[in-house]
Amino acid sequence: MHAHGSVFLEEDICAIQVGFFKAHFTIYQPQISQHEQFCEDIPATGESVFVMEYLHDGLRDMQVDFRIIKDVQKLGRFAKLEDIEKIKDIQQQTVFYQAPSSSLDGVYLAKYHFIDEEYYIGIASAKYPDQEKIYTAVFPFQVGGSEWGYIPAIIGLAIFLQLNYWLMSGGFARLLKYFKS
Repeated sequence: MHAHGSVFLEEDICAIQVGFFKAHFTIYQPQISQHEQFCEDIPATGESVFVMEYLHDGLRDMQVDFRIIKDVQKLGRFAKLEDIEKIKDIQQQTVFYQAPSSSLDGVYLAKYHFIDEEYYIGIASAKYPDQEKIYTAVFPFQVGGSEWGYIPAIIGLAIFLQLNYWLMSGGFARLLKYFKS
């Protein structure tokens, strides 16, 4: 199981943990990648559809809202609910908000058109209409950017280490001596 905020891969499906409630969570970009599903990061800007299919019947009775904020604090993959609660004016960082609604069919949909390639934080909150307790899921994600991950850094480190070894072992000096003769 790979953790990424409140979104995680469980038995080949993406699940989101809203408090102790679970939902199948998927992001689509129909105009870019047709039916391809994404759990976390989105490959490109454009129209994105967020889908939560409730795996817990209790969510059907709750009011669920969804918010996307820019990651202006640069928390990246480490964003947590505690970090979100410290934000003084969340409205200022909000790029998308869908007001609370209930879904008797157990499917929650939100659609947003991303313009900028950057890091964002998704926030899904659920609340029973007659109670004060709010259950929240926070999940950071990137829109656009490299699909290479850490590979360029690893390759760069390998090249640096090889050049350093070559320099320290006298290989560079031997090569210069060869070209001078």
